[in-house]
Amino acid sequence: QVQLVESGGGLVQAGDSLRLSCAASGRTFGAFVMAWFRQAPEKEREFVATIVWNGSARTADSVKGRFTISRDNSKNMVYLQMNKVEPEDTAVYYCAMDTGFGLSSNPRDYEYWGQGTQVTVSS
Repeated sequence: QVQLVESGGGLVQAGDSLRLSCAASGRTFGAFVMAWFRQAPEKEREFVATIVWNGSARTADSVKGRFTISRDNSKNMVYLQMNKVEPEDTAVYYCAMDTGFGLSSNPRDYEYWGQGTQVTVSS
């Protein structure tokens, strides 16, 4: 059984940096696509970034240039470096795993999900 555990969320001020981490266990991590999504109150879950085993990545336009996804296959970890955060980035951030092969931005393509970590950005 796959388990994804996020950490690193918290309360920060606009313009600050934050790094989220996701620890994966239960399957061969390196073979799968990992992603970050976020969900603000009363909004749908939104794609943030995704990365495949070799480091190829895709980032949402809304965070491009500010957020960077990375992974360490040797540690079964995926990260989201968030720079110059804005109040609009306030949301619960979720780590997700896709056992397929694409860099999908559709949350329905991801089979496994963590419980999320709250990020709150004050102005």
